[in-house]
Amino acid sequence: MEKIGIITDEAADLPQQIIKEHQIVIVPVKLDWPETENLPGENTFQKMRELERRGIKSFGKTSQPSPKDFLDKYKDQLERFDKIICVTITSKLSGTYNSAIQAKNFLDPEKQKRVFVVDSLNASCGQALLVFKAIDLIKIGKEAEEIFNEMEKFVPYIRFFVMIEDPKWLEASGRISHLVAILLRKIAKAGVRPLLTFKKGILVPAGIKTGAKDIPTTLFKQFEAEIKKIKKGNKKIRVAITHGDYLEGAQRLREMIVKDFKNVEVGFLNIINNIVGAPTGPNTLALSWCEI
Repeated sequence: MEKIGIITDEAADLPQQIIKEHQIVIVPVKLDWPETENLPGENTFQKMRELERRGIKSFGKTSQPSPKDFLDKYKDQLERFDKIICVTITSKLSGTYNSAIQAKNFLDPEKQKRVFVVDSLNASCGQALLVFKAIDLIKIGKEAEEIFNEMEKFVPYIRFFVMIEDPKWLEASGRISHLVAILLRKIAKAGVRPLLTFKKGILVPAGIKTGAKDIPTTLFKQFEAEIKKIKKGNKKIRVAITHGDYLEGAQRLREMIVKDFKNVEVGFLNIINNIVGAPTGPNTLALSWCEI
């Protein structure tokens, strides 16, 4: 039996290569959007654009994994691993963490001691960087209890910023009010766009950026400004980038970072999942980083 396994939910946006390499088990996220089922498109974002082209007003409904979804994964992984580290999307935006905890409580008392659940207080690429932290700690031989404690301490040090193109998807999901959505659309026309970040697990404005029509450049400037504040010598930085079917923008952001920062490792670049993507919409771009 192997020592420590990792479980996370689909919101982490991990590429298949990383999932396979580290034997990570993914708990799927549910998206109910029947209007998109027969629309052309390789992913949800392309189908969302098709809805717009056809003038169809429709918005998807996401739902968290059930306790049973986690319980089934726990049982499977406990057959292969001595202990399990489970990382979930922020509990402030989803009940996924609660489902993971409930599932743990359904296990036999002895098996409960073998499962450790961490609330990332993040999502997408930010959540993924916490999974990377678990991988790093497993590689150097840390015990599961140590890994859990170190990960919980590490959560506040993961930086995450995201920019969206159209606030209507956030409005439809209930994340922002109609009046706020109107205001955001008006200022976007003037080249001003909100930059969002996680604060204690809640997605909040990090500031308003003028001239922010070019999202990759805006995110790069935010990264550049924050990295320059780090006064710890040549400490290595790990970056992850996710996008709402905006591969060109994501690649451009990666190129700018790699070109200007030699101490940066780009962990991955991947498309955003449904639970984050449905409320944020096409052309969303997210950037997360942490020291390693």
